[in-house]
Amino acid sequence: MSRFVDNAVQILDAAENVSRTGQTPTELTILISAEGGIRIVADSDWPLDSLQAHHGAGMAYRVSQRASRVRVEGRASSRTCLFETEKPELAARLLLNRSPNYGYQPIPSSRQLEAGRLE
Repeated sequence: MSRFVDNAVQILDAAENVSRTGQTPTELTILISAEGGIRIVADSDWPLDSLQAHHGAGMAYRVSQRASRVRVEGRASSRTCLFETEKPELAARLLLNRSPNYGYQPIPSSRQLEAGRLE
């Protein structure tokens, strides 16, 4: 995975952890220079690409929350990414409404796993 995407995933994970505690993550933009310097800008209404260009950042990430969804938008050169969590009630509904998938598959023994084969 690229550093750009890895950063976005880590930022989303941190924002989700804040949200799970019942707090609202601060709306912020994280700018990372080519040298690795980090600048955090809170509550900016500038478009992400404009803020990135203004500060000369190599990568830019915006963290926001709407209702119970946490969102991270990222930009680096011509690459963009968007990660967004689902609302917990929607995720629960999707999981609970799945049709049952019953089946039998034997669990291999440790000896079979060590041998690298299933009998």
